[in-house]
Amino acid sequence: MMALPAWLSLHSAAAPTAAIDISANRVTAAAVEPRGGKLVVTAHAVELLPEGALAPSLTNVNLRDRASVEAAVRRMLDAIGRPRRVALTVPDPVAKVSLVRFEKVPERAQELEQVVRWQVRKTAPFPIEDAQVSYVPGASGADGQEFIVSLAKRQIVEEYESLCEAGGAHAGLVDISTFNVINSVMAVPIAHGPDWLLVNVAPDYASIAVLRGGDLILFRSRSAEADGTLADLVHQTAMYYEDRLQGAGFGQVLLCGAAAAQGRHVTDVEQIRRSLEERLQTSIATVDIRSAAALSDRITASQALLDALAPVVGALVRGREVAA
Repeated sequence: MMALPAWLSLHSAAAPTAAIDISANRVTAAAVEPRGGKLVVTAHAVELLPEGALAPSLTNVNLRDRASVEAAVRRMLDAIGRPRRVALTVPDPVAKVSLVRFEKVPERAQELEQVVRWQVRKTAPFPIEDAQVSYVPGASGADGQEFIVSLAKRQIVEEYESLCEAGGAHAGLVDISTFNVINSVMAVPIAHGPDWLLVNVAPDYASIAVLRGGDLILFRSRSAEADGTLADLVHQTAMYYEDRLQGAGFGQVLLCGAAAAQGRHVTDVEQIRRSLEERLQTSIATVDIRSAAALSDRITASQALLDALAPVVGALVRGREVAA
């Protein structure tokens, strides 16, 4: 599986069996266990948050109504068995993601970290001393080695961690939502072409990732208030992919989040799918986490539930990989 950066990584040999996703409109939690060589979601819970209780941001305080969000997190943790350790996924706007390329990579890890931080400090909207920076190798070639770098304000990451702590759980892995949707897709061998595109939709933002085999080669995220439609953004990304990244076409285009985001600021999922298909002139499939983790018999798999579970299942799959 492709490695993606996370601000906190597990140091224990035992991966967490539970994860929680906190977004602008809901809190989602799930617990898994291995059965017959495959992960199975044995418990889950989803609760909508009051409008405006949480406002994801790279620079500003995210918790606007801490009491409401904390209470929801407590209830979700209770619903899945009160785990002591969890993987935590947070909204994409909490982080700034960059793809940084070096012609020559420093041999020492400490030197590499210094040059990565120096590179991203140029565009950081706050002092780099206040940042948590994480990075992993990406695509490599004759022109050098690329790194996937995520930067977040330490104080904001701690806001989310403290919600888990208030519920009696320690967040051993903290990562952004879309990276973990990617993880849920990459948990099984890729059956489509070498290049593929993911569109992850939330009530307050949309993120687009282009992957070449196992490497992330393009990542874009924009707020819901930005000019232009989602289809416009996807079309512009596809044009950039063809012109600048020598793109030969997508083997598959996947959509996630649209069903779970309905009811706030997002239109009907089928409308989104049709608009994207018209722009890209290809069929759009929805992410189905059941390839990465089966659902127990008593869980009804609506598309909204599959969308909500995608980040938490991806985090649990990644958690097992990191801990291995």
